[in-house]
Amino acid sequence: MKHLRGSYIMLSAAVCAFAATAAASSEKPGSSFVETFTELNTNRWYVSDGWTNGDHQNCIWSAEQVAVNEGGLTLGFAEKKTKERQHVCGEIQTNARFGYGTFEARVRSAGGSGFNTSFFTYIGPAHEQPWDEIDFEFLGKNTSQVQLNSYVDGKGGNEKLIDLPRKADTEFHDIAFVWEKDRIRYYVDQKLVHTITSPAALPGHPQKIYLSLWASDTLTDWLGAFAKPEVPVSAQFTRVAYTALGEPCQFPESIACKLQ
Repeated sequence: MKHLRGSYIMLSAAVCAFAATAAASSEKPGSSFVETFTELNTNRWYVSDGWTNGDHQNCIWSAEQVAVNEGGLTLGFAEKKTKERQHVCGEIQTNARFGYGTFEARVRSAGGSGFNTSFFTYIGPAHEQPWDEIDFEFLGKNTSQVQLNSYVDGKGGNEKLIDLPRKADTEFHDIAFVWEKDRIRYYVDQKLVHTITSPAALPGHPQKIYLSLWASDTLTDWLGAFAKPEVPVSAQFTRVAYTALGEPCQFPESIACKLQ
């Protein structure tokens, strides 16, 4: 299923202005880092607020659905009527863009048909760049799997479903991808689960890192039918890291340590 990340081109004028400013200040790829979310570092992270990615999304991004506490970062989803949607949801993105290297997260996803918890990199028309992307997407309809994907100049079709040893909405998983010029290697809980080597599926532009939780009423073939949750829905991230190629790993459990 080809999802609609490219709908970032539908951002409001204010957001596009932010993107243009970020483009001007982020031409040099970002540096290696490890984030444990003891606080929300606004020098590193921008909170999406006040827009949607397109008609397929049934919630509007809201800063109210982004929280940092002792458990790390929580992205929420809640019923709240706005002029555009009946629900609100959470996303953060890096201010900087990042080139080849190792991208990692420790995540517990949301569960429930119609939901998507994502850890991905993206750059696109809103940033005056071609649409390139690398994905981990936990589909709430079946949290025993995770979907991998990549886009190059807006062309996807590289989806791969990976079985998980434990359900993603009940236990944390360590996920990572190593992005190099000639391949992308995906890891789940320290194990290599997929490798892409086709040049047509390998992005080539530095990208921003995104963490998001959203849902859809319309993408039923992909996400399943959405049903109003009876209990609060959220996703948790306790760590996110980036290690540039050739640099020391950022924390002992990093897959980058094992590859050095």
